[in-house]
Amino acid sequence: YDIQSKPKPGAAWGTSLKKGYTFDTVEEFWCLYDQIFRPSKLVGSADFHLFKAGVEPKWEDPECANGGKWTVISSRKANLDTMWLETCMALIGEQFDESQEICGVVASVRQRQDKLSLWTKTASNEAVQVDIGKKWKEVIDYNDKMVYSFHDDSRSQKPSRGGRYTV
Repeated sequence: YDIQSKPKPGAAWGTSLKKGYTFDTVEEFWCLYDQIFRPSKLVGSADFHLFKAGVEPKWEDPECANGGKWTVISSRKANLDTMWLETCMALIGEQFDESQEICGVVASVRQRQDKLSLWTKTASNEAVQVDIGKKWKEVIDYNDKMVYSFHDDSRSQKPSRGGRYTV
């Protein structure tokens, strides 16, 4: 997890990241889940990450460098918690046919609206990304438009300009 604050001049992004817990089994996940915060309980400007072992939630991580993310918006805290849990369970239970393409998921808690982002490895593979997006939409029972953004685009332009793929 990390709590976004004004970085010190010259500090690299990610210096505020704190490693919470790791788990290897579904049973260990449930033990942790019962003890840790739900995303909605985090303070504003906080991010909660669940990533594969050895992958950091940074664009610069070799597993994420050529990837991107599907993003959904949640205006209700209870909905964020439900989508977070359903996503975690789908990732742990390998419900995605392209599970090797998925790096992790980030819940971003903000004052106005919260976001959930599913990070993937190979942004340029549109067919795989669209399949992942469709499956995720089904997993979290999301009815609005979902947008996929390349990490490279996020670095070079305003994120509000939209993404490359939609489902």
